[in-house]
Order: sequence, then C-alpha cells, then structure tokens
Amino acid sequence: MFKEHERIVLITDVLEEGLVAGDVGTIVHIHPRGEAFVVEFLTLNGNMAAIATVLPSQARLVSDKDITHARMMTMPD
Repeated sequence: MFKEHERIVLITDVLEEGLVAGDVGTIVHIHPRGEAFVVEFLTLNGNMAAIATVLPSQARLVSDKDITHARMMTMPD
C-alpha cells in the first residue's frame, strides 16, 4: 500500500508528462481507495519537473538499493 510522502520509482513511462521509467517522485495525494495517486517530480536542484497522476501498477516504492541517476528531461510537445 502506498502512502502520502513516500518516494516512488516509475516502472512505466508517463510520456504525456515527459516522465520515463526510473524517474523518482514523491506521493503528494492519494485518491480514494488508493486507485491512483498524485506524484510530484523534482529536478535534482529542487525545481518542479512534473506533477502526474500515477496508477499503482505504474510505480514501486523506493528501495534501499536504489541509486539516483541523472538525465535531461524532455518536455512533451
């Protein structure tokens, strides 16, 4: 079960927001019955990159074996 303020890793792309599998975000809101949640994605210097509604099947919790990896974000057209 996902909880607010937990960090997640995308396991699928969310291309409409310019996000790809492996991007890390923080859950800021959980919809009723946990059917989806709103996730905030930040750049490494703290700027807002995206806010996306994510399904539980599109994410997993961050683990103690994960490592940060930088990429340049491309914005959708």
